[in-house]
Amino acid sequence: MPRSPDDRRRRDSTKHVVDRFREALCLGPCGTPGPRGSLGAQSTPTPGNARGDDGQRGSAVVECTFLGLLLMVPVVYFIITVGQIQGGSFAVVGAADQAAKVFVAQPDAPSGRAAAEQATMVALADYGHTAGNASVEIHCDSGGDCTAAGSAVTVTVRLTVPLPFVPFGEALRLNAGQLSASATQVVGRFR
Repeated sequence: MPRSPDDRRRRDSTKHVVDRFREALCLGPCGTPGPRGSLGAQSTPTPGNARGDDGQRGSAVVECTFLGLLLMVPVVYFIITVGQIQGGSFAVVGAADQAAKVFVAQPDAPSGRAAAEQATMVALADYGHTAGNASVEIHCDSGGDCTAAGSAVTVTVRLTVPLPFVPFGEALRLNAGQLSASATQVVGRFR
């Protein structure tokens, strides 16, 4: 049965699309792998390469290792930094709370201040932060006597969290964040 020119044109067009698709996927004439850039040509192995794969063996392992390291190192560093900040936030909240409780339990303001600073340093050390990165502020609502019954004592703890694994972080002032927390306790009538 003779074919019309339109049928031949459609068939040639379809064959051309299929051939281009096979070439893009590096396939040979019947779906078998073929060399890159040759449409349906037979693969001729080179003497050093028995399979004719153009020296690409093992490069996927190198690429995956390199890209894995390139992508995973910043992600791991980010996770460690966020962990340091989260630990610092727990530390300042606990330190402020303990310092306020210790302050109102002392008989006078100087011993209360010393006990509050000591409690702050112990609470921060439990989370691995040094005393040099923290500061403690104590305020009373009564203004004068912080140990008078019924006065509210507010303790604010501020902490600077340094970036982890930075050798000259103090000199360069590279910090992950500044954290602060406050806690208020009322001085009881009976101590």
